[in-house]
Amino acid sequence: MIRRWYVTVPAFLLALGVSFAVYRTIPTIYQSNAVLVLTVPVSGGSVPSNPDYPNPRTNPLLNYNGALNVSASILLQALSAPETAARLGAPPGGQTTYIVHNGSPNPELLANGPFVIIDVKSPSAETAHALAVKLVQQAKIELAARQKLVQAPPSTYIQLTEMVPPTSPQEQRGGKSRSAAAVLVLGLFAGLTAGFAAESVATGLRRRRQGEPAPEEPAASAPRDEPLALRS
Repeated sequence: MIRRWYVTVPAFLLALGVSFAVYRTIPTIYQSNAVLVLTVPVSGGSVPSNPDYPNPRTNPLLNYNGALNVSASILLQALSAPETAARLGAPPGGQTTYIVHNGSPNPELLANGPFVIIDVKSPSAETAHALAVKLVQQAKIELAARQKLVQAPPSTYIQLTEMVPPTSPQEQRGGKSRSAAAVLVLGLFAGLTAGFAAESVATGLRRRRQGEPAPEEPAASAPRDEPLALRS
């Protein structure tokens, strides 16, 4: 590497330049988060009986074991639908994306409680925050629509509380740094390879200029003594 500095040093500088260019080329991503929780109304999940309704009227979505978890799972699926994403301004394949989950890598699992966690990422800080606000409002609309669909008494409607309102967008540089570091490492390997290749080529040319020594001829074997003729 030291002998072939005129190859390795430019290669190293080139790797630094390409790495910096990649870092500047990748757009900055901003992330905004929100955390919602589903709760039972203070009046409970059913209304008192009356002559018109001999049995208490209960919210069907509160009739399950772990009812709030089931309702949260339904809400996750509704908000994650591609149609909902396109309507809110985050069509599939676009630069602005979001994930709605309950804190588990598998949103279908119900063991994480009645949480709705929203993570929005976008190259624009304003877009990320605005979409997080839209998703919170859409979550409330979807939850009310599902309860109206099953004809739940309005007084038993599940409440959706903003435990963490949409946060101020935070710049995410992890992706840019990882990409730039990967390019830099590849550039260093390329520089080392170029240095060794230059050394190998230079060694071959030097040997060719000096000329290879002629192969040694095998030593002549000593003549054998001929057998003496038999005396008569």
